Amino acid sequence: MKQNERRIVEGGDSPQQRKAGDGAKRAILALAGGAGLFVLGSIAFDLGILGDDGSHPTNSSERESDMAAAYFSPPAETSIPDGPDGDAIRRGMALFVNTKTNAADFVGNELSCASCHLDKGREPNSAPMWAAYVIYPKYRSKNKQINTMEDRLRGCFTYSMNGQDSPSGGPPPAGHPIYKDLQMYFHWLASGAPVGESLPGQGYPELEKTALGYDPQRGAQVYEQNCAACHGSNGQGQRDLNGKLVFPPLWGPNSYNWGAGMARVNTAASFIKANMPMGQGGTLTDQEAWDAAAFIDSQERPRDPRQTGSVADNAAANHGQDTYYGKIVEGRLLGTGTGR
Repeated sequence: MKQNERRIVEGGDSPQQRKAGDGAKRAILALAGGAGLFVLGSIAFDLGILGDDGSHPTNSSERESDMAAAYFSPPAETSIPDGPDGDAIRRGMALFVNTKTNAADFVGNELSCASCHLDKGREPNSAPMWAAYVIYPKYRSKNKQINTMEDRLRGCFTYSMNGQDSPSGGPPPAGHPIYKDLQMYFHWLASGAPVGESLPGQGYPELEKTALGYDPQRGAQVYEQNCAACHGSNGQGQRDLNGKLVFPPLWGPNSYNWGAGMARVNTAASFIKANMPMGQGGTLTDQEAWDAAAFIDSQERPRDPRQTGSVADNAAANHGQDTYYGKIVEGRLLGTGTGR
């Protein structure tokens, strides 16, 4: 799907967008009181609006009806079958939305799968798992080999879940039940989806670069205005009164490491444009999305587990252009990593 086909015409907000904007203003006002954040987070979790990781229900009903109709619709949770298959599906879903708790030995940060794959992996344009499942096995340029879905999941635990800092020191070993349960969940989400096809809503919609490029200093302003209310001015996320994570950290020792896809500015910009602020995807301009991504991804985070020599050597071997890894920003070399 082309970018100009995906976006609602810019320049005029739809009634749904105005409603979402009004809701955001009310939420920010509530958050401004400090304790209001924790009350909002607890209520949101209890009502199912947010998961432990900040996941949220799909907002496809607020999109243009012709666009929403083009997306594959995964089955309702109420249709999960009884018996061993259903048990595995439910375990996989629990792993997906609360990875830190249910796969604690292999998670070295405070993220969950659903931090980047929203609405429990169901949300179009948020790398939904029903779209990913049907295109594996496939070749990946990241490791230059054919990957199974288990291989792909191992990479997620290695980079996005920062497995190097987990109690086990790495991702689950090959054949671990965690992979089986997650794949059962994905298989169920993709029930009825055509196999081997790239479905609308797959991945994050690619965002074309702007004439201005991207800039962390501009992004700091975008972040403070649109992101800090949930993720904190320090980027470390927010918890409720019970210590339950409501909004995930975006940098620092408890976020994804330098090897994660989200550490690439282009990937983060695409995710932000399509999905952020939460429940208001598509409301930031392309420039704002690029700049916010630049600010977030120009902060230090856990080291790239592929690094065996210098940062410069690893940058040349494993990192492309749209990353701040190996670059000097405000007098500091990025990529040295954060300790826990």
